[in-house]
Amino acid sequence: MFLARIKNPEQLKHISSNEFGKLLGIDRVPEVKRLRMRLSDISAQEKAEEWMQHLFQFWLENDQNEGFFFYIDGHVSVYHGKNAQLGKKHVSRQRLCLPGTSQFWINDSSGNPFLYVNAPVNEKLQEMIQKEIIPQIRQQMKNHLSPELLEEDADLPAFTLVFDREAYSPKFFESLWEERIAVITYRKNVKDQWAEDDFEEYKINTDDNPVAMKLCEKEVTLDGVKMREIRRLTESGHQTSVITTNKKLSLIFIAIYMFSRWCQENFFRYMRQEYDLDRIYQYAVEQLDENIEVVNPDHSKLTYQIKKLNEKISRRKAELYEIQQKNCQDDLDNTKKYEYKQAEIIEDLKALEISKEELITERKGQPYKIALKNMPDHKRYNQLKQERNQFINIIKMICYRAETTLSTLIPNDFKRIENEKRALIKSLIKRKGDIIPDYQNNTLTVKLYTMSTPRENKAIEQMCEILNDTETLFPGTNMKMIYKFATF
Repeated sequence: MFLARIKNPEQLKHISSNEFGKLLGIDRVPEVKRLRMRLSDISAQEKAEEWMQHLFQFWLENDQNEGFFFYIDGHVSVYHGKNAQLGKKHVSRQRLCLPGTSQFWINDSSGNPFLYVNAPVNEKLQEMIQKEIIPQIRQQMKNHLSPELLEEDADLPAFTLVFDREAYSPKFFESLWEERIAVITYRKNVKDQWAEDDFEEYKINTDDNPVAMKLCEKEVTLDGVKMREIRRLTESGHQTSVITTNKKLSLIFIAIYMFSRWCQENFFRYMRQEYDLDRIYQYAVEQLDENIEVVNPDHSKLTYQIKKLNEKISRRKAELYEIQQKNCQDDLDNTKKYEYKQAEIIEDLKALEISKEELITERKGQPYKIALKNMPDHKRYNQLKQERNQFINIIKMICYRAETTLSTLIPNDFKRIENEKRALIKSLIKRKGDIIPDYQNNTLTVKLYTMSTPRENKAIEQMCEILNDTETLFPGTNMKMIYKFATF
């Protein structure tokens, strides 16, 4: 379904059930009602988390992730329903704070997903790394870590985490390195400028395209923690600062791994557009642990009101200053007019200051954090059940990885390699073809209709040759699959 861009069970109503069923080796594809029942039965087993951990281990063993680099970033799926009382999250793509469900995804340097963890309330990235992500990675890395190598080489990290500025904290990085976990991230609050003569030009291959970068490295101490800082000088003169606790990587590879973080952003955008990643498949609500502490909504509301009052006070003070300047420059005959305006603004400022002090006093009576059990019933946070959503998201992850694998079989003679390859695979999957079984020779021939250009036909032909060499059997049978064009 998802590979064919059928994004939800309802869209099966518009698909030929006979033809689509043949792709699965059955008479016809299940109807929508039956498919929903099957999803409910599978979700009731609550095995999605176990399945995802099994896949994580499988992908980790087969992934070419030398040095074990894990990219971490959050994603918010906006919730528009009324059943659940979800906390508001910042949705960067909309620049708004909206109710929704949060996940923190772990990908490799190519954007391929390993797994994701749910954040039921408003957990921050640093908190999720410590409590959820690192324990899961360590659990799966047991067979890949060599204690002897770590003991022999004090500078060798067990693995490296790459993330954005949200989790920036030198003390946090120091605590991670004590566990032999390295980090690569952007530095916050960079105020100094390095001399442009310190930068050297390097040739770096990104997505098989050579790129020239001006880079420089220095050792810095931030909050008492020594780290490596690498800066990239752009043509506009801007210096992008990257810091790391990885002592083994060369300057060039640090730049490659950090700027490859955009692969994860591209993954989110592609999954939203092509696989409807933000769709919520289960709207049932479940209660959270009542001892979980969250930011007090009443405290946040008062803080917001104080902020708005400060903005009004600043604007009125600016108006007062402007009137005072005009009064100094104007004739004495107009002084009374300005004095009246000044008095009016001063009265407004006094009233605003009084309101501000009242709000500050009221806020002092509200704790910054509050346990869920102490929240009013109509405001108490809960969460959507995640079992069915997690199960379907795992299938989407498998589909994305399958697309990625197929795209690597296409020759690199496209100008926009990544985008064109994925577009070609998408077009190929949706293209019509013939399925011809041969029970005597135990073969299942898939005849693909030709593409729109000779270049695409040539690329797909080469891909078919590679697939045929694998001698793959159709699942559940002993029939070897053969791929070829209908005209050949």
